[in-house]
Amino acid sequence: MKKILIVEDDISIHNLIKELLTKENYKVLDAFSGTEALLLIEKETIDLILLDLMLPGLNGEEIIKKVSNIPIIVISAKIGINDKVNNLLNGATDYITKPFNNDELLARIKVHLRNNQNKNNSLTFKELKLLNDNTTLLINNNKVKLTKTEYAILKQLIINSKQIIPKSKLLELIKNDTLDCDENSLKVHISNLKKKIHKYSKESYIKSIWGIGYKIYDE
Repeated sequence: MKKILIVEDDISIHNLIKELLTKENYKVLDAFSGTEALLLIEKETIDLILLDLMLPGLNGEEIIKKVSNIPIIVISAKIGINDKVNNLLNGATDYITKPFNNDELLARIKVHLRNNQNKNNSLTFKELKLLNDNTTLLINNNKVKLTKTEYAILKQLIINSKQIIPKSKLLELIKNDTLDCDENSLKVHISNLKKKIHKYSKESYIKSIWGIGYKIYDE
């Protein structure tokens, strides 16, 4: 069941949208201020956000700047073209003005959920999930920010999880994704990656095979 966060302080509009989404079998989360919304975004795994701009606490524009990898449909009474353009350029996925058509809103939600699912096809290995953004690793829903090189290394280890990857081969595999790695620095990148993983997991997952290369645990 897809989980949608409604961020709207107008109770009547909020309840209208919630009833509409519930009938479509979406799981609905409620936030009535920008601060409340950010707390839920950090705590929950959310598939899409419906966001008003004029909110108590943090306004919608600030939330857009702080959120990544979640589609955001702005639903606002601001109808100026500059408002639309600025919010879309700053990270909003779509912009609908109030009053809105229910069928149009549902259609846009379905489109953006489908697009995001295709965009975020991810690589998974046990409790590790690499998002398709070149920076984010999820470990039991904890977001871990990786460097471009760390991401490239882990990506290849997961893709080739059934085998030991020699150091020279690993460097060859990641060279198109990062220039920040050579044989001397590879060990440092691997060590940093293991520490980041181990912070949220009992396992560090990456095993060094002395004199050969690296392998991700598959036991």
